[in-house]
Amino acid sequence: MEQISSDLKDLFVSWSHEEPTSFDLLPQSGSNRKYYRIISDSYRVIGACNSDEKENAAFIAFTEHFNQRKLPVTEIYASDLSKGIYLQKDLGDETLYSFLINRRTGKDIPPAVEEMYRKVVRALPKFQIQGHQGLDYNYCYPRMEFDRQSMMWDLNYFKYYFLKLAQIPFDEQSLEEDFHVFCDFLLKAENQYFLYRDFQSRNIMLLDDEPYFIDYQGGRKGALQYDIASLLYDAKADLPQDFRNKMFELYVSEVEKLIPIDRKEFEKHYYGFVLIRIMQAFGAYGFRGYYEKKTHFLQSIPYALANLEWILKNKQLPVKIPTLLAVLTSLTMSERLRAYADSPKVLTVFVSSFSFKKGLPKDDSGNGGGFIFDCRMLPNPGRLEEFKEKTGMDKEVIAYLENQPEVTIYYTHAKSIIDMSVENYILRGFTSLQINFGCTGGQHRSVYFAQRMADYLKSAYPINVVLVHREQSPVAR
Repeated sequence: MEQISSDLKDLFVSWSHEEPTSFDLLPQSGSNRKYYRIISDSYRVIGACNSDEKENAAFIAFTEHFNQRKLPVTEIYASDLSKGIYLQKDLGDETLYSFLINRRTGKDIPPAVEEMYRKVVRALPKFQIQGHQGLDYNYCYPRMEFDRQSMMWDLNYFKYYFLKLAQIPFDEQSLEEDFHVFCDFLLKAENQYFLYRDFQSRNIMLLDDEPYFIDYQGGRKGALQYDIASLLYDAKADLPQDFRNKMFELYVSEVEKLIPIDRKEFEKHYYGFVLIRIMQAFGAYGFRGYYEKKTHFLQSIPYALANLEWILKNKQLPVKIPTLLAVLTSLTMSERLRAYADSPKVLTVFVSSFSFKKGLPKDDSGNGGGFIFDCRMLPNPGRLEEFKEKTGMDKEVIAYLENQPEVTIYYTHAKSIIDMSVENYILRGFTSLQINFGCTGGQHRSVYFAQRMADYLKSAYPINVVLVHREQSPVAR
């Protein structure tokens, strides 16, 4: 981690000719890539680190191509692929998903959200059709096409990381045969376009009221239907079916402006791609949730089950896959899987900074669960005259602390322990956890760590976070 930070800072300075004043690790999502927000007096960029050389090469090549086509993507400012790092345009923090959940109060979709989805849906066909033209598919990783091999990988991902780990019984040989029949059906769809592969609401950034697309490094040649299925049946977005239908009609109309299609044939394959996308998502939830023990991924399962149940009840595919359909039906009837949505309990994490001189924080919850982290072994900004009147929330203090290698090491270890507890508490339905950072005066180091940890937890988990800088300010939520 320390070497990554140093390499990215060097790349930033070489590109910008300025020293960074802020260098923050962003919350990690489903991938192993690490992203940092780097800010100086004149620049604000995202630094990326990824050890997968082929994935980096694909992302940078695709980004340059899409920019030439004037499509809504990020920009690459500088890179050092020998170290697996690059700098890209900062598109902010708001995703289509956060835009949706922050404006939605019930099942209905507010007008502002519908308009944003319309912008996204209108942009997608240009990305798939115009973005396909002249694209060098040799950069695609791990496959150049969403072909039979790619489909079977997804279906076996679903089988081994979801069905088996969720303890759903099935006849392996019969299911394998149905997988091949299902692939035969999907492969009849026209597939000479750019398939984004993970076109969902968290991979669409919103900047200045316009959508920008990210995370297309897994893209390859494939059918148009897959990406619109990914967007509209994005499990946690939980879109109403009439809204999905409306957006699908808009999408087809936009496609027809660019290429001729047979609407009936297009829709027939569309629901097949909805189904394989749902299965791929189940595989991801199983891998991340059951296998990697990142239990918050399991909270998406009930939403995906609802999508699956609607498809099974309302759409009949023109292909015989009895074992697969029986397995999918058994999923929708599983009380164990539906139980992930049953608990109304929400975890509240209380994060505080404090001074050891004034005593330890009190546990008002009564359960005694949590941590006290002692920051006093770290370099103390309070000993420097220029920082004595400032706190750990001031950018100058933040820059000073983040230039100390031991601060990054300390935060990484603390975050790892806290992640384990938060994920376990969510799974077990606990409602309270305390995380406290203490230093000598409760002004610099403890404030910095409490603020940074609270910001991370708010963005990474579906929990309540209450932040208290005990020696500085009242409660912040």
